[in-house]
Amino acid sequence: MRSMLHVESSGHGPPLALLHGWAMHSGVWGGLAATLAKRHRVHAVDLPGHGFSAPAPSFTIDGVVCLLDAAFAAERSPVVVVGWSLGGQIALKWALAHPQRIARLVLVATTPRFAAGDGWEPAMSAQTLQRFGDELEVAWKATVLRFLTLQMRGSEHGHAALASLRNELYARGEPSRRTLSEALAALSASDLRAAVPRIAHRALVIAGERDTLAPAAAGKWLATTMPNAVFVSVDGAAHVPFLSHPDAFGRALAEFLDAR
Repeated sequence: MRSMLHVESSGHGPPLALLHGWAMHSGVWGGLAATLAKRHRVHAVDLPGHGFSAPAPSFTIDGVVCLLDAAFAAERSPVVVVGWSLGGQIALKWALAHPQRIARLVLVATTPRFAAGDGWEPAMSAQTLQRFGDELEVAWKATVLRFLTLQMRGSEHGHAALASLRNELYARGEPSRRTLSEALAALSASDLRAAVPRIAHRALVIAGERDTLAPAAAGKWLATTMPNAVFVSVDGAAHVPFLSHPDAFGRALAEFLDAR
C-alpha cells in the first residue's frame, strides 16, 4: 500500500484499518493487531506527524480522511475501521465523506465532541483543552505525559496500561510538535453531533466506564444516535480499554466482527 502514511500490514482476509489516538502511533495496539490479523488483513496506520509518518502541511481531520481514502483506494472490499479517540473522530468523518469505503465501524473511547459547551455536557471543559494547548507550547513532553496519565485516571489495572503507553510513546521517534498542536486544536473544534445520524454503517461503540476524556455517556449518545450502532461499556476501564481490559474488549470486538 503506497501512501505518505506509514502503514504496517499483516494477515489475510477482509481489510481492517487501525487508527490510533493523539500523540501515539499504531504500535499502541500491541497484541490486538496480531490477534485481528488471524482473520483480517490488518492495516495499522501511523497518522500524519505520528510514528513513522511524516507531518502533513497542516493536520486537519478532513485532510487525514483524504490521505486515508487515497491510501485505501486499491482495496477491493470495504474496510472495517477501528478508531480510538482521535482515530474514532477520523473514522466518523471518513464514513461521512466516503461511505462506500467503509464496511463497519468500531469506535473506541470516541465522542462526537471532545469539548463541553453548547448543550453538550459529557466532555472535557473547553478551558482544560485550551490549557493543554497552551502548555504544549512551553513544555510539550511534560504535557503529553500528563495527557497519558489523564487517560488512565480511575482505571482498574491503570498502572500497567499507563506503563505500556509510556513505553510506546517515543518508540518510533518523537511526534511532530506542530502536528500535536494542530491535532489538539482540531479535536477541540470538532463537533459531529449534527452529522452522526447520517452514518448508517453497522457500528460498535466501546466506552470505558470511568473515562473522563470521552465519557461513557458520550459513547452511549453516539450508539443511540447512529441508526445501526450497539454500545458496550467496559466496567472499570478508562480511556484505553484495549490495554487495561483486553479480555473484555476482545470479546466485545470479536462478537461484533463475527455477527452477520
